[in-house]
Amino acid sequence: MSIPNRTKKDGGGSGGKMRIRAFPMTMDEKYVQQIWDLLKKAIQEIQRKNNSGLSFEELYRNAYTMVLHKHGDKLYSGLREVVTEHLRNSVRGEVLESLTGRFLETLNSAWTDHTTAMVMIRDILMYMDRVYVQQQSVDPVYHLGLNIFRDEIIRYGSLGEHLRSTLLQMIAAERRGEVINRMGVKNACQMLMALGVESRTVYEEDFENPFLQESAEFFRSESQKFLGENSASVYVKKVEERIAEESERAKLYLDKSTESKILAVVDEELITKHMNTIVEMENSGIIHMLDNDRIEDLKRLYKLLKRVPEGLPTMTTCMSRYLRQKGEALVNEQTDGQSSGTPKNPITYIQALLNLKDQFDHFLYQAFDNDKLFKQKIQSDFEYFLNLNAKSPEFLSLYIDDKLKKGMKAVRGMTSLA
Repeated sequence: MSIPNRTKKDGGGSGGKMRIRAFPMTMDEKYVQQIWDLLKKAIQEIQRKNNSGLSFEELYRNAYTMVLHKHGDKLYSGLREVVTEHLRNSVRGEVLESLTGRFLETLNSAWTDHTTAMVMIRDILMYMDRVYVQQQSVDPVYHLGLNIFRDEIIRYGSLGEHLRSTLLQMIAAERRGEVINRMGVKNACQMLMALGVESRTVYEEDFENPFLQESAEFFRSESQKFLGENSASVYVKKVEERIAEESERAKLYLDKSTESKILAVVDEELITKHMNTIVEMENSGIIHMLDNDRIEDLKRLYKLLKRVPEGLPTMTTCMSRYLRQKGEALVNEQTDGQSSGTPKNPITYIQALLNLKDQFDHFLYQAFDNDKLFKQKIQSDFEYFLNLNAKSPEFLSLYIDDKLKKGMKAVRGMTSLA
């Protein structure tokens, strides 16, 4: 549709210049309605996937004309009505019928069709997006379509609850070892993220928050089962497996920001709440691991407890208690419990302490990654042993003298006690 131009002469003589100015013509309501009817029919054809015969250039010009002549409100409200009507009357029924069948597939198909249609509709109404939407501070065309889909489909009746329970049941099934339609879950999560319109609100409210709550309950129950049936080392391995599985799950089909949240739940329910039990477990906890030189088990336990705030302090406290018991027993053994504190053999006494120090340095480097906290605790404990006997400095001097007489090579490790 063209807009006519009016002309007027500037000046009275034949030599005057002619200026051409464009004036918008007045559009009566009947003509406005004709344009809208044409656009409405085109939008409906797009929704039915019958858009091959449409002239998008002509449709754009008609939408442009409506907005230019201050009828953007009619175009915008009309669009809302057409999209709402289509979702209510044509789409919602199909989705509801699929509740007992191919629900996720049907919902994803409806979502894909809707977003594809909204992209084409947005292109036709681009001028309205640029002018009317900006002036009136209303939702852009595409976002309007997302919001209507959210309200008329996802949050209609029990649909939202059914979607949530379907996703949670599928994830629970996969945790039990069953094979599920991961792509279906991924598509649903991506849809919920998109429906938030540059926000995570819909995804969080309709899926993530319930998912994290249900996961916490699952891990709580699982931790009790694991602890009741397994040793500390086996429990650690099972938690490692669970961490890997949940991380993979989040990467594969949940929103990427969910990974850190679900792993925080795993850490809380499987590690933090049970770290004292794991560390002090009889016949398999850290004392058992230290007694039996279980380097790999200690390394695994260290890495696991490092994930949580009080994990390593819990581990070092138990290790320190064990180390002090060993050291005190060694001191008593070497001195035969004499009140004078004089050992049977000062050289043997110091050597025994050095052997114990070597043993725990071995743990420090091989299992605890030379961790500063462990290093300080071990050093502190050996200072405690030495202070149990006031003559320790004298015995250490005797030990050094003895080793110097036998050669400098034999002085290995002494400085760590000095």
